Amino acid sequence: MTKDQFNSCFDKFFDPIRNFIYFRCGDEEVATDIAQDSFMKIWEKNLEYNENKIKGLLYKISKELWISQYRKLDSARKFELNLTYEESITPEDLLEYDELSVKYEEVLSILPENQREVFLMSRMEDLTYKEIAERLDIGVKAIEKRMSLALHTLRKELKYGK
Repeated sequence: MTKDQFNSCFDKFFDPIRNFIYFRCGDEEVATDIAQDSFMKIWEKNLEYNENKIKGLLYKISKELWISQYRKLDSARKFELNLTYEESITPEDLLEYDELSVKYEEVLSILPENQREVFLMSRMEDLTYKEIAERLDIGVKAIEKRMSLALHTLRKELKYGK
C-alpha cells in the first residue's frame, strides 16, 4: 500500500471506525486511540491495497483491540473493587451493621401497621406512592403522610436525625 493509498483509506474510514468503537465504549479518547492503533496495524502489515478487504480488516482489528482494552479495564476495575472492599470492611463494621440491623427490625416492629406497610411497600417492592395508594385504595396524600411518619420514627429511633 502506498502512502497516498493509506492517506486516502485513513481519510475515508477513520471516522466510521472511531464511531464504531465509540458506540461500544462511550469514551471518545479511547475510541480515537483504538482507531489510530488499527490504522497503524494496517500500515505495519504493508498489505496490497483493496478497499473492501482493508475496510473489513480495519473493523476486525478495531473490534479486537476494543475487546482487549475492555478486558484490561474490567480486570483492573475488579481488582480495585476487591481491594477497596477488603480494606473498607472491618470486624467492627460488621458488628455495627449487625447491631443496626437488629435495631432496624425492632423499630419496624413498633411502627403502626399502616406506616410499616407503606414503608415496606416503598422500600422493599420499589413501589411509587401512587402505586401504593392504588393497592391500598387510599389517597396519595395519605401515603405521603404515613411514609413521613414512618421515616421520622426510624430516624429518631436509629439516632440518624434529631
